[in-house]
Amino acid sequence: MGTVHRMQNRGQRARLRQAQQQRQLIRLWRGDMEHGSFSGYVAGVGREFFLLHVIGDGISDDGLYAMRHRDVTELELPDRHARFIDRAVVLKGIAPRQPLDFPLDDVTQVIKAAAKRAPVIGVHVDSEDEAEVCYIGRLLQSDDDGFGLQEISPDAEWLREVSQFGWDEVSTVSMHDPYASALLAVAGPAPALEPGDAGIGHLS
Repeated sequence: MGTVHRMQNRGQRARLRQAQQQRQLIRLWRGDMEHGSFSGYVAGVGREFFLLHVIGDGISDDGLYAMRHRDVTELELPDRHARFIDRAVVLKGIAPRQPLDFPLDDVTQVIKAAAKRAPVIGVHVDSEDEAEVCYIGRLLQSDDDGFGLQEISPDAEWLREVSQFGWDEVSTVSMHDPYASALLAVAGPAPALEPGDAGIGHLS
C-alpha cells in the first residue's frame, strides 16, 4: 500500500521527481477543486506545474494533464492499486508518455507547449465557487495579459469568435484526453473567425 502525504508543497517536487525516475504510478487529490482523484505516471516536474499521464478508472489513456503544485492536497506514492494497474496498462498496450523538454515553470510556457503538441487543448480555469471549468479549443494568440482560444462547444461546434483568458485564471491544461479528441473528431477542421475578430496579441 502506498503512503499518503498531506501536501504543503514541502518536498512535493522531490517526491514527484522520484516517482518519475522510478516510473511509479501515483494517485493525487486536489480536495479544494474536486471530489475525486487522479492516478497516473509523472511525466515532468517544473517550478509551478507538473505533468501527469493520467490513467482512467477503466484503465484507459486519459491524456496528459499539467497541474499546479499548489492545488495538490494529498499524494499517494505509490498508488495503492499500482501492482494491478501497472500490469493492466502493459496488457492494454498503454505506454506512459514522457514528452521531452516540456516546460513547466509557469503557465505561459505550459499553454504554448501544449498547443504545439496537441491540435486542441483543455484549459481549466478557476471559477468563483472554486470548482474548475474546462474550455476546449485551439490556441490562436497571446500577449502579456493572456491568450485567445477558438473553442469547440459541448455539441462539437466550433465557435467563430475568440474566447479570451488571463494567464492567472488557468489551473490545469490537458492534452490528448478522450473527450477533447472526440469533440475534435466530430467538429472537424476549425472554420475561419467572424470578420473583424482577430483576438489579442500574437503567438510567440
